[in-house]
Amino acid sequence: MRALGASVGEIAEAVAAFEALTQRERDSRRRFLDELGRLAEPFSRDADPVHVTGSALVRGERGVVLHLHKRLGRWLQPGGHLDPGEAPWEAALREAREETGIPVRHPGGGPLLVHLDVHPAGGHVHLDLRYLLLGDDVDPAPGPGESPHVGWFELGEAITLGDESLAGGLRRLGDLRL
Repeated sequence: MRALGASVGEIAEAVAAFEALTQRERDSRRRFLDELGRLAEPFSRDADPVHVTGSALVRGERGVVLHLHKRLGRWLQPGGHLDPGEAPWEAALREAREETGIPVRHPGGGPLLVHLDVHPAGGHVHLDLRYLLLGDDVDPAPGPGESPHVGWFELGEAITLGDESLAGGLRRLGDLRL
């Protein structure tokens, strides 16, 4: 199975190379690799309740971006399911633009996987790959149907406010030098 620009093998290699620092990250990496080995179509949300998703840790001059998820009622990073043929880092870009209205881009060197997490999401499980995106210094303007509660937050505030599954990824942003 291949998403545009991403094969299961390439994703498995990136996940295996991810430097897991916490127990949650180690558990997520292990589950991610087990599921990639099991799933016939890991990029499809319709093939199995367990599937790959792509998210964005958006960083800019104002801090980091979070949005209050409409259904879950928790402050999260933008992200979501992959469209057919879409790579996880492409989904991260698309979802961040739709959910925040902020112009975002990958760093100059291309997509940078900065975090991963495996977590339940309603009746399914997300194998979530989280990429660093750089955001322009503009006010959020989420698209129609998206949560209107989107904002820039100082890193410490975002760690406190954000969902626990996100804390490790946000801490990593503080260590990045771009």
